[in-house]
Amino acid sequence: MAIITLTTDFGLKDFYVGALKGSIYKELDTIKIVDISHHIEPFNIQQCSYVLENSYKSFPKGTIHIVGIDSESTIENQHIVALIDEHYFITANTGVIGLLTADKKPTKIFKIAIPNSNKGPFPVKDVFVKVACHIARGGTLEVIGKPFNALKEIKEFSAMVSDSGNKITGNVIYIDNYGNVVTNIPKHLFDSYRNGRDFELHARNNIIKKIHNRYSDIIDFSIDKASRKGPGDLLALFNSSEYIELAIYKSNLDTVGGASTLLGLDYRDTISINFI
Repeated sequence: MAIITLTTDFGLKDFYVGALKGSIYKELDTIKIVDISHHIEPFNIQQCSYVLENSYKSFPKGTIHIVGIDSESTIENQHIVALIDEHYFITANTGVIGLLTADKKPTKIFKIAIPNSNKGPFPVKDVFVKVACHIARGGTLEVIGKPFNALKEIKEFSAMVSDSGNKITGNVIYIDNYGNVVTNIPKHLFDSYRNGRDFELHARNNIIKKIHNRYSDIIDFSIDKASRKGPGDLLALFNSSEYIELAIYKSNLDTVGGASTLLGLDYRDTISINFI
């Protein structure tokens, strides 16, 4: 049974997500629908790319991913479907596919051309759903589109190495539901320049000298509870996507705050690492 995932900036207040799912079930009532996220910040393509990049690989090959971000069709924002890593992505030409294929080549990219398709204000429901259901039934891309080679590219900001390999400067690329701050500094880059040296990670006025592999690694269970670190303390770790992440252990963004609010960090803010 085919799987269709949904990633949008629709939120859950309005009827959009319900109408989207209803239109899918109307075409294929046995399909499996999985919500990846409906809380992408409006029109934030980089955030959408990060969420997709770190979620689609958990799904079986052949999964169909509907991406509803900035989806209205224009001359410069064409509707496209791409086959990447044996997964289908149906989206507008916003740059999200270019970001997803930064380190992998798409097998196929087609511009969607469905005769008599509704060109109204809800293309995710009126166009993307038809394409997704066509693929789910075993249909080919050649039937619903034409080959496309004009992908929009967004220059993705990457961590930079300077001072003869003694400094890495990165940026905040994502803030999760806990207020944890994800940077664009990958573990492999950190490891390749560390060479066993001590380091200082600078985030605003905070300095961190250790990076953990799990959140609970901040706790030294060999010492008395009153003396050890725990809830409310700042830590850095390599997250499940193997990027450096800053977190407040067992924080609550809605009450005491998280790393983003307590450290005053927001999207694109700078994080640096100095090797000593």
